[in-house]
Amino acid sequence: MRWALIKVSLAVTVMVVIAFAVPLGMVIKEMARDRAFTNAERQAAAIGPTLSITSDRDQLDRAIASTQAGADGKMAVHVPASGEPGSLPLELGTRRAAEKDLATVRRLGRASITDVPGGFALLQPTALGSSLGSNWIAIVEVYVPEPEVSNGVTTAWLVLAGVGIALIVGSVTVADRLGLRMVEPAQRLAGAAHALGEGKLGVRVPEEGPPELRSAAVAFNSMADQVVQLLANERELAADLSHRLRTPLTVLRLNAASLGEGPAADQTRAAVAQLEREVDTIIRTARESTSHTVAHTPAVGCDVSEVVRERMDFWSALAEDEGRKVRLAGVGAPIRIPVARPELTAALDALLGNVFRHTPEGTAFSVDVHNGEDAVIVLVSDAGPGIADPKAALVRGNSGGREGSTGLGLDIVRRVAESTGGDVRIGRSVLGGTEVRIWIGREGWRPAREPRGHRLRGRKRGTPGRRGADV
Repeated sequence: MRWALIKVSLAVTVMVVIAFAVPLGMVIKEMARDRAFTNAERQAAAIGPTLSITSDRDQLDRAIASTQAGADGKMAVHVPASGEPGSLPLELGTRRAAEKDLATVRRLGRASITDVPGGFALLQPTALGSSLGSNWIAIVEVYVPEPEVSNGVTTAWLVLAGVGIALIVGSVTVADRLGLRMVEPAQRLAGAAHALGEGKLGVRVPEEGPPELRSAAVAFNSMADQVVQLLANERELAADLSHRLRTPLTVLRLNAASLGEGPAADQTRAAVAQLEREVDTIIRTARESTSHTVAHTPAVGCDVSEVVRERMDFWSALAEDEGRKVRLAGVGAPIRIPVARPELTAALDALLGNVFRHTPEGTAFSVDVHNGEDAVIVLVSDAGPGIADPKAALVRGNSGGREGSTGLGLDIVRRVAESTGGDVRIGRSVLGGTEVRIWIGREGWRPAREPRGHRLRGRKRGTPGRRGADV
């Protein structure tokens, strides 16, 4: 497209230059010719008054010498014989025109231009005065050299040629710049499309260039974001669904532990362990894929009190079987937060599942909800042995030193908090074990803070936190 535009611009500019320069050059040539012969006519007319009153050679010589053409030896005067006895034709100056040309001018009685060696000769007829006794015609010849006829023409043509070349070069340059301005965004768009087709999901196109290409770039970037979002959502869905299987698996494992001894009990416990390992593998695979993808799915609000009561009703049955004391506080009134109900449910199940999975039977735990003006804090505490390395546990995939843990449950919790600009912190609870504090922003899509122990990645400042962000 770039070369096509240059060719079209070059062809059009050359045609315009030719259409204007060639006629203009011809006009300049004619103007130079007319100027030269007009000057010659003026020189010839200067002799007319002298010829009308005298034919004296000396006076005519002085009159010829007084003109510029006569002084330069470019003027001649041809006076015929007067017809008196003994009179002879008078020739003054250097004649260049042929005799037949002079005779033709005398017969026609009008000026003529004839070719002579080295240039042209203007033959101007002049009527002689009555003092000669007759009405004979004298001819004034003015020689015009070829250089005078074309004086300034070459320079003018060179100027026209220079202007034409400058116009052509300027036109080609402008066309090249315009073509480059159009071609480069198109090439970037094509390259980005190829890269996206090869699986490079992070490729984007600068939204610049002509309006049409900017619109195409915006559409491409939007399409790429949608592709990334869909892929990330699928992976997160697989990971979340798999992680949610951990809740019934925990109950199944605990129930299997009470089956006693025997081949059937051992096979059941082995099957449950195998199933847990498979679920862990699915979770790791999905999360590792998602770690390179940034999704942008806005969260939908829910009532944190309602969700906490529902999940505590689910886990309280198992807590009763294991002899665990449970305390619930702060859920008497509705509290809206900008987190989707399934996400909050997954986060609470991950934390409560960790309590049952990593603390001995009979260990007490509690869930407290604190409603603030700009944030909601959910505290999950237990009286267990605690986490050996709380800071490391906040890093995705790190178990914090606990056996049988993938560390991905806390990653779900952390992402839920950070999607609202909040964070997750682990400390020592008043019960003596672990306390996980979830800080959830009430205002919705505020820039995420930088939690302790790790730094946010994959989100620009001021960009809404969304599910699936790579952290």
